[in-house]
Amino acid sequence: MQLRVEVTQGPDRGKVANSSGAPLSVGTAADNDLILTDESVSRYHLEFRQTPSGIEISDLGSTNGTIIGRARIERAMLMPGAMIHLGNSIIRVIDGGVASPELLEQELYHGVVGRSPITQRFMAQLQKAAASDISVLLLGETGVGKEVAANAIHQGSARAEHEMETIDCGALAPTLIASELFGHEKGAFTGAERRHIGAFERAHLGTVFLDEVGELPLSLQTTLLGVLERRVFRRLGGEETLRTDVRLICATNRDLRAEVNSGRFRSDLYYRIAGLRIGIPPLRERLEDIPLLVESFLRHAGREEPLEEVFPPQVIDQMMNYRWPGNVRELRNFVDHLFALGEAPELEDSRSGATPASANSSGGKSAVEESMATDPLLEGEYRTARDRMLATFEKLYLVRLLERSDGNVAEAARLSKINRTYLFEMLKRHGIRKR
Repeated sequence: MQLRVEVTQGPDRGKVANSSGAPLSVGTAADNDLILTDESVSRYHLEFRQTPSGIEISDLGSTNGTIIGRARIERAMLMPGAMIHLGNSIIRVIDGGVASPELLEQELYHGVVGRSPITQRFMAQLQKAAASDISVLLLGETGVGKEVAANAIHQGSARAEHEMETIDCGALAPTLIASELFGHEKGAFTGAERRHIGAFERAHLGTVFLDEVGELPLSLQTTLLGVLERRVFRRLGGEETLRTDVRLICATNRDLRAEVNSGRFRSDLYYRIAGLRIGIPPLRERLEDIPLLVESFLRHAGREEPLEEVFPPQVIDQMMNYRWPGNVRELRNFVDHLFALGEAPELEDSRSGATPASANSSGGKSAVEESMATDPLLEGEYRTARDRMLATFEKLYLVRLLERSDGNVAEAARLSKINRTYLFEMLKRHGIRKR
């Protein structure tokens, strides 16, 4: 369905904006889809988004608020014809008729997996982004696969033969982010015992991916903006000016437009990094992709059996009736848990209310069950034993993983296919020291 909105009152009366599938933003900033001149409207005031349930409106932390009827709203579902008050203006939502969004009719695009229309539309956006060199801002909830999407853009681009360097701005202390981005010379600060080459230098001619870019302190936002504008930088403590040619991809689970409105994120930096904005759909909006995603996890784990031999239909049915608040990351952890213990963990918020069945429905014992049958870790209450066994497995796996990667967490994340932020959390939880 095509979304169409019209200004019915205010300085911009008669102005119209359209969107086919993509979110439609409203405000006074020049990169909005509907740009208003009303001075009582915020730079980024509100956004309309089409969802399977209807038209969703979200206030973006505006100063004067978004009003529907006699209520000031932060988020609401709308019907065509709804009237929205913002500042001294009124916008009407119009049903613009049926539109056919562009789809990429394939089930895999450089690691992005799915067959649902919403995923194929997302793949088409990634493919289009890969064909240009514009900066991209990936938006989505925690666990939707932002790094996978960034890698898909990189692998589909002309820079694919060069490196993509990932920096998780939310997992590093602010004092270390500058060093990770631009490097440092020996003696630049306490503990700098040797020269360190930063991501912008390592990824020359390639791509730099900044995950959770909204966590950057304002001082570093200023530094990053200068590097993006001048394409030159210096290592911390260094005097040599280095040139850089990288494509920047950023990601966040925050709405940076609200951060701009509040003054916590520089508007000029936002313009630089949000040349193209791509929203990653949450797993609950593409549940039909679950069998394909699970099969992909199986193949990455070296399993060659048909999906139905490992996951009985009743388990798949329950997985498709769950809302997955942790998105694809939660699904991956669910599958890993099942591999480790031979039984699926409970999905307590499942809409079906059913209890997951064992993956081994043949009546015989699996290899995992046989090996653990006499293990003392299985003594006591079921939940306690299960949690104890999972914790033991995780710790043993992580210790072995760090041995394989020689203590390098980035390499460990690559080998295990575990998101690096989540891997840091697991190491911290088990008290395992990393290099």
